[in-house]
Amino acid sequence: MSSSQKLSRAEVIKLERDLAKFAIVMDSMVRIPFTKQGVGADAALSTIPIVGDVAGFVLTGYAIVKAKQIGVPQSKLNPVIKLAAVDAIVGVIPVAGTLFDIFIRPSKKALAVVHEHIRVEYQIETEDHVNHPFLHEKLEQKQQESKLWRHPVVAWLWLRIPDLVGAMVVILMLAAIWFGGLAIWNWMQGLS
Repeated sequence: MSSSQKLSRAEVIKLERDLAKFAIVMDSMVRIPFTKQGVGADAALSTIPIVGDVAGFVLTGYAIVKAKQIGVPQSKLNPVIKLAAVDAIVGVIPVAGTLFDIFIRPSKKALAVVHEHIRVEYQIETEDHVNHPFLHEKLEQKQQESKLWRHPVVAWLWLRIPDLVGAMVVILMLAAIWFGGLAIWNWMQGLS
């Protein structure tokens, strides 16, 4: 693809969604409880001296290739490349390198650069394909099979499954605390 050739909206969303899935796997597949911080394959790879750091750098290169496919100019990618190089260099330091991988997250930085670029170049304001890339891809498949999945409310609910499940867990925890507290209060009242 030449740099002057503009991609369709669907192609850009698919490429960015693929990059978002990659960034999640590399940087935040497992979320640290009670934080927005995640740990991914990059941190796991960094536990293997030198080989893991080189592999992490090469895999971050994949994110840069995806960004170039979308048309992100080299000048916008240079900071991401520098961050990936620093990540690889610092990564050889035991423990500090792994912590650096957990908190710096070069693949997520590449995704942020790409998202800003497509927001400006393609006027794509939606973030569902970035925030929920796996669910978004599945939704597109379902929408091709059935009209029901094209309904805006159904699509919105599908993409919010993790948020809805999280809200239900919080509500159940609060209910358990409330009723547990009441049971303890009643038990203590019975002792007196």
